[in-house]
Amino acid sequence: MKRKPGRPKGSPIRQNIIEILYFMGEGYGYEIHKIYNELFDPVTQESIYYNLKRGVNNNEFILKEIKIEKGEFSWGQTAEKYIYVLGPQANARILNEIKEFFDTRRDKESLVHKS
Repeated sequence: MKRKPGRPKGSPIRQNIIEILYFMGEGYGYEIHKIYNELFDPVTQESIYYNLKRGVNNNEFILKEIKIEKGEFSWGQTAEKYIYVLGPQANARILNEIKEFFDTRRDKESLVHKS
């Protein structure tokens, strides 16, 4: 089979983001970045944001909304959170280690809310 010239389609980082969003339902860049670095080899925030933007172009992600959060931040008084969900081209493989991570996380959160 003859290879096509150029870069292969897809990205392991973007696929891992798909797996994370499958269990999160929705999320914003920094939140996805923190979880990504807990589950996989660490990557930069820039890499996460690049892959989110690229995934929107490929219909793997949909930019659901942009939330404006007010507060005292080092850069000013507002922060924009770009909320992403899975798009029609996303193909989650539903990896067991990610499912276990979120199951454990939900168990801890439910214990916190009960006290």
